[in-house]
Amino acid sequence: MTGQAGSAQLVPGVDPDLNDRLLEGLEAVQRRLLEVVDHDDEFIAGAARYLSDAGGKRFRPMLTLLAAEVGPHSAEPSARAAVVDAAVGVELTHLASLYHDDVMDEAELRRGVPSANVAYDNSTSILVGDLLFGTASKIISGLGAEAVGIQADTFVRLCAGQIRDDRPVPDHTDPVEHYLGVLADKTGALIATAARYGAMFAGSDEATVRLLTDYGERVGMVFQLADDLLDIASEATDSGKTPGTDLREGKATLPVLIARASDDPADDRLKQLVAGPVQDETELAEALTLLRAHPAMDAARSHTLRVADEARATLEPLGDGPAVQALRLLVDGVALRSS
Repeated sequence: MTGQAGSAQLVPGVDPDLNDRLLEGLEAVQRRLLEVVDHDDEFIAGAARYLSDAGGKRFRPMLTLLAAEVGPHSAEPSARAAVVDAAVGVELTHLASLYHDDVMDEAELRRGVPSANVAYDNSTSILVGDLLFGTASKIISGLGAEAVGIQADTFVRLCAGQIRDDRPVPDHTDPVEHYLGVLADKTGALIATAARYGAMFAGSDEATVRLLTDYGERVGMVFQLADDLLDIASEATDSGKTPGTDLREGKATLPVLIARASDDPADDRLKQLVAGPVQDETELAEALTLLRAHPAMDAARSHTLRVADEARATLEPLGDGPAVQALRLLVDGVALRSS
């Protein structure tokens, strides 16, 4: 197949033929996703589709499809079917976590529409999240015992990261190191699994699977670090969240943690503002203005770009084919959102 004129480019600069295969793969993922979340009860079916229908980047399934392109059997029908199911399992796990996040964060918007807890209620949102976790497990069970074990380990890390995120930083613990560990579990783990599944089910050898798993975790870290920067730096985000959402909720992301550690008396006002949730709109605007001009933003960007460099470096043993080039470009696209 040749590149289709006018087709959406999933990764800027990607090979056109590869882009077309990824688009076809995502269409297959979407069809399968709609099939498995359907339910005889119309209310349950609608609630289960709610956040999926709101859109989203489908970043995780796209990474599963892209990692599969590195494998020797990616074009075989049986491998393609397994990769699609793995991608669906990953996306269902992600969507399930969003239903729970909306309840825990007391969110009002998700992807530009009322959050699940607003559209339904807390109890329904929690139960729909559980239903989707169960559906993900059922899909993954069809891929074999190893895949089930990976899914279980990933789920444990997701939950552990969320628990640690909701707890105070333990005494005698570096807040930045604690935060980065939480990100690795909450975001990095599932994105690592997305890449791992793609490599596994396309027949990559064990060394390549390990390499792409490591790559995925680092990309996941970059993804979340860049989102955290955007929450401060941008005037608006395409996620449906308004800037300063993390500050409103009292979430101390990397720029805030760096600013809090400052011993410059000129930062006393900023440190006072970001000591906890910033719920007053005037104070929120002041905090955003001070943070945007603070060296902590550049320090956080530099850290994000270092992790991006590490992700690219993991790919060096894989050569320079179209899929590997796309994986490198993907890192750039994720990291540079924060610039």
